[in-house]
Amino acid sequence: LFRSSEGGPNPDTDPGPENENPAPDPDKLTPEQKKQIAAQADAENFQKLEKEIKQKLSENKRLEQLKDQVAISRDKDGLRIEIIDKADFAMFPSGSNNMQGKAAALIKEVANSLASMPNKVAIRGHTDAVPFQSAEGGRNNWSLSADRAEATRQLLEKNGIPPDRFTRIEGVADTDPFNPKDPRDPRNRRMSITVLNQDPN
Repeated sequence: LFRSSEGGPNPDTDPGPENENPAPDPDKLTPEQKKQIAAQADAENFQKLEKEIKQKLSENKRLEQLKDQVAISRDKDGLRIEIIDKADFAMFPSGSNNMQGKAAALIKEVANSLASMPNKVAIRGHTDAVPFQSAEGGRNNWSLSADRAEATRQLLEKNGIPPDRFTRIEGVADTDPFNPKDPRDPRNRRMSITVLNQDPN
């Protein structure tokens, strides 16, 4: 006759709580395990963010014409979202840090997509090599690119990104051109918003 074990549940039919796979205790994870978990979460979040931004650009008639001006790519620091000028589109008027309407609407959509993510954000402003017509008050492409980066940060904050999410705001003038062969190419004027990889520590 078949008799069930008296020592506890039959492992074939009832594995019991001791054989379940509970979530790992964060305090017991090794640095490498924490790094792997953070990297996996970032990969999933970045994929979702990229898809969401592209979908918004396609669905919003006001922004649809800008979709070719938005480049999204992965680099060693995280996910980089670049908004790039062209001959007939500029985020800012010449020599100004007052963001134009469509560009501001685009930044608002980016902020909405970023708001629920824990990742820190870095912003970098770029200009072309066209010099200021008037350098009064010490204005130049260095100060302009920094001012535009700060204007972008303020708009992101206004639309839901907390101040403590920003880690680096910088202007690099024309030192990192989109098109190195033509320093005056309008595409060299751009704003880079990098959603940084999470620090697992």
